[in-house]
Amino acid sequence: MRVLPSGSTALLVELDGLDDVLGLYAALTAEPIEGVVDVVPAARTVLLVTDPAVTGLAAVEDAVRRTTPRAGERGGGETVELPVVYDGADLADVAAHLGVDTAEVVRRHTGAEWTVAFCGFAPGFGYLVPDGEPWDVPRRPSPRTRVPPGSVALAGEFSGVYPRESPGGWQLVGRTDVPVFDVDREPAALLRPGVRVRFTEAG
Repeated sequence: MRVLPSGSTALLVELDGLDDVLGLYAALTAEPIEGVVDVVPAARTVLLVTDPAVTGLAAVEDAVRRTTPRAGERGGGETVELPVVYDGADLADVAAHLGVDTAEVVRRHTGAEWTVAFCGFAPGFGYLVPDGEPWDVPRRPSPRTRVPPGSVALAGEFSGVYPRESPGGWQLVGRTDVPVFDVDREPAALLRPGVRVRFTEAG
């Protein structure tokens, strides 16, 4: 663990990998540090934003170093179910890469429970990791200039849902009608760190 100041009111904790991030994030959200107003996970870091009127960075660093990560925990938040029509343009390519048929890709995708590890790329875009068999799906060699909102995709070890139309290089396996980002909803992002996700095959 490496702890660095990030401006005058935040600390950036650098870790070895995503499992360490998930364990530390789970511990920090289960037992919040006094004066920390936001905890933001990423692929290899956790950012802690503080209220300087309540605490100082030295006290927060000391508390972080005394925190025991919750090994194996991948969130304890709510569970969201996302019905998916598995007709993505890259479904057959993903199946070929994995050496299975498309039905098996759907079975694996719906059979896993996924957890939002962190968010990024666009508002409401969650990077989801599975609780079971790991995935390893390469990005497309050439990104698309337009990916429709609601597209369900795979890249590397992650799955994700595009919250709006945007460019993207992930492999598209399906689509959902559930809006994962809505500024008129509270909270606007459906897929937040710690939220568990179940994909189901839409009839």
